[in-house]
Amino acid sequence: MDRTGKARWEGDLKQGKGTFTVGSGSFGGAYSFNTRFGDTPGTNPEELIGAAHASCFSMAFSAALAKAGFVPTSVETTATVHLGMIDGGFAITGIDLNCAVVVADISRDVLEATAESAKKTCPVSKALAAVPITLTLAS
Repeated sequence: MDRTGKARWEGDLKQGKGTFTVGSGSFGGAYSFNTRFGDTPGTNPEELIGAAHASCFSMAFSAALAKAGFVPTSVETTATVHLGMIDGGFAITGIDLNCAVVVADISRDVLEATAESAKKTCPVSKALAAVPITLTLAS
């Protein structure tokens, strides 16, 4: 399985602008220096990474719960992607996964172990393993 995303940038970094689409065409939008580093409405690469990570983790956690014999009613994850300066350049410095799960008849220990396993095995977590990823779990 191959998936694609496409982006086009026009102009210099600070005054330029860009657009992106996902390969299926189901989602796209505009981005700019100010949507990334300022308060201008719009999206940015870190926000898109967050959406991808939250989606992937939620699916992986749901699958892991089902494999352990528990079918969740819902798994809702927010991924906060931190962008900061390292060695004079911008870098993603960490990702915080905050997950709320509704699942019946599961012990806290099994729930936490299953969530940690999903965090480690989710394909997006694996791809982003160069940065610290934390997990907070509410049930």
